Amino acid sequence: MPSLDSRAVAGLLREYAQRAALRGGNPYRAKAYARAADSLAALAVPLHVLVAEGRLTEIPGVGEAIADIITKLHKTGTHPSLEKLRKETPAGVLEMLGVPGLRPEKVLRLYRDLGIASLAELEAAAKDDRIKKAKGLGAALQSKILQNLAIAKSGEGRLHLHRAAALLAHAEKSVRKARPELRRVTIAGDFRRGCELVGDLTIVAEAPKAAKTPKATAADGLQIRLSDRRHFGATLLFATGSAAHIEKLQSLAAEKGMRLEADGLHEGRTLVAGEEADIYRALGLPFIDPELREGRGEVELALKGKLPKLVTDEDLRGIIHCHTDASDGTETLETMAEATRQRGFDYFGVADHSKSAHYAGGLSVDEITQQHRDADRLNKRFGEDFRILKGIESDILADGSLDYADDVLRRFDFVVASIHGRFKLDRKAQTQRLLRAISNPHATIIGHMTGRQLQRRPGYEIDIEKILRACAKHDVVVEINAHPWRLDLDWRWHQAALEFGCMMSINPDAHSIPELDHMHWGVEMARKGGVPPDRVLNAMPLPEITRYLRQKRRSLLRAA
Repeated sequence: MPSLDSRAVAGLLREYAQRAALRGGNPYRAKAYARAADSLAALAVPLHVLVAEGRLTEIPGVGEAIADIITKLHKTGTHPSLEKLRKETPAGVLEMLGVPGLRPEKVLRLYRDLGIASLAELEAAAKDDRIKKAKGLGAALQSKILQNLAIAKSGEGRLHLHRAAALLAHAEKSVRKARPELRRVTIAGDFRRGCELVGDLTIVAEAPKAAKTPKATAADGLQIRLSDRRHFGATLLFATGSAAHIEKLQSLAAEKGMRLEADGLHEGRTLVAGEEADIYRALGLPFIDPELREGRGEVELALKGKLPKLVTDEDLRGIIHCHTDASDGTETLETMAEATRQRGFDYFGVADHSKSAHYAGGLSVDEITQQHRDADRLNKRFGEDFRILKGIESDILADGSLDYADDVLRRFDFVVASIHGRFKLDRKAQTQRLLRAISNPHATIIGHMTGRQLQRRPGYEIDIEKILRACAKHDVVVEINAHPWRLDLDWRWHQAALEFGCMMSINPDAHSIPELDHMHWGVEMARKGGVPPDRVLNAMPLPEITRYLRQKRRSLLRAA
């Protein structure tokens, strides 16, 4: 049989990963196969070339063992271990692994005990109340399945932003190495627009001569679109999207007696503009940042000269909401602060978990006292150029109260108030819970407001507009949680928050030194939401944020 291409091998390797997960044993092995499958889907060099040259281990996540599996799959279309695994469960059972919260052992129980062998059968069984009656499964699992089936369907084939970034960076590097004649190799697609989940892995490059590439579908994995110099910008514009944004531009072009096509902006037979910025300019528009190109009114704002100046990574002056080994982080306060300082920031806001978070080593009052002593000692050493801000991530209890007494909360420079449990309260109760927390004068920031985890669980039911209005009223900052699994508050609500008068804070929720760099993903979300730097708390210089926090504390003392 003919050898398989990277897309086909990626599909088989992903199946291998799913079947290995169902078999049990080492869970990291199945995850390694899945990551390698993602990398294969984003190859910029033909798989047969890498196999022939013995370069498979250059692919991210591919070691010698997985390289051997890929080689056999590529050459024969199968693998003895895969064929053995296929005899254990039907293919439809694998679909159920895509439902968030449905672990492999539960999938096997559903199949063996109830005979459920596909996603469609799973949905029918849940709706017919058959799952909750089964021993070892129950009502809670049935409820979770019904809730998360929509997530499984909507997130299919899409990658978290940080994972897509790693694959695209490798692909870009591979393209430059394999095709040195190409210029302006640029990442496009929904990644360039800063979408929180990425399904469109696209690179645009300028070729020495006009080149045509076959039309690709999303299933083809990485798309490489080539253009000549004259039409490069238009190719990049169309490859970036969104479709709704392009349609708006095309309508505007038609109003002006022009045509916007994939090879540029035309007036009659004349090419008016082929570069991105020139196309916008010829349409009477300023350059519209890629993150805003969603067809949500950005063209109309541009025509009125009201596009926001978007926050950038360079605008951020400090990092707030981080954890240390005092609770569930991996590093000491000193090493986290030092790593923040080495990244060029002016302050580090520690916010370990509070006492109710037993699962995360929440801090007792004595441990808070010790951490504050450590912060004072380190601040004395750092001098005036860098400062540790003393914070806490205080749990919002079911009744909306925070889990320390006022005299303890007064000790902190800032308090991040967050929900970490009781997610299933109804919309009214959950909203009231948050509203009470926001009205607490000690609350500085509301952390990950909706509690969502992308492709894992939906956010809890709340009246977001009412909560944002309350944040503005009580001068409580809205967090843009930059952890790529959260990215919460959703960027679609950022404009409403700004219009109500809220300040935002871009926070990494870092539990380790590498997670400090999650800040970038928060910036991407803020840019997508149209947030300017003057509305971001941690874009304030150290003297300004210190003054801001002190004023809030003084108002507390006066109220007391």
